[in-house]
Amino acid sequence: MTIYPAIDLRNGRCVRLFQGKADQETVYFENPTDPARSWKDAGATHLHVVDLDGAFAGSSANLDAVNAILKVEGLKVQLGGGMRSGEAITKALSLGLARVIIGTRACNEPDWIGSLLERFGPEKIVVGIDAKDGMVATKGWVETTRTEAIDLAKNLQGMGLKWIIHTDVATDGAMKGPNLDAQKRMADAVPDCQVIASGGVTKESDVEDLRHLSSRHPNIEGVIIGKALYEGTVDLKNLCRDE
Repeated sequence: MTIYPAIDLRNGRCVRLFQGKADQETVYFENPTDPARSWKDAGATHLHVVDLDGAFAGSSANLDAVNAILKVEGLKVQLGGGMRSGEAITKALSLGLARVIIGTRACNEPDWIGSLLERFGPEKIVVGIDAKDGMVATKGWVETTRTEAIDLAKNLQGMGLKWIIHTDVATDGAMKGPNLDAQKRMADAVPDCQVIASGGVTKESDVEDLRHLSSRHPNIEGVIIGKALYEGTVDLKNLCRDE
């Protein structure tokens, strides 16, 4: 199971928000290349990067910071936040990203994802499905839709989607452990997709729980870890050593 350390960008800095709330921000690094190097040195091979300004405003705002992160060799980087047009995706991928993550527009216009899969290929497109009580949350989690997360995932799987990041919003940044049942239900619903679990990892045993779950549901491909890394409640070297 792939470990994805998370770097959330806001105003060019590495921050974390509590449950996506813009007014509950903690700045961890002024220079986002510092955590990128740290996670790489600890054994990470992938990074999950989110442009929070892009998520809130609707267009990419931290590509200079992303470009700097990409100069840290030996990491495959996926980027989300503000990926709401073909132009934005083309520009982002031209930097050398492994994948881009589509969120809000995937819910509002799921047919658009089908066109992206044809244009860029299924290995370049990830859909981030963020759920509050099973319903899709969009626009940086400030809006909750009437669309069920699992229904959206099934629809997109039918279009050829291969990658989903499933975030349980209630657990993200709360340091209370992941919602294993929600991740299991998502994996069961989309057997042809690779599911990256997100939200709630607090201690190393949480990752072991997800690994155990992935042994029975092998399409749970990875886990994103954010605040627990920055607060030091998990040791990335230990987790990567077990890979």
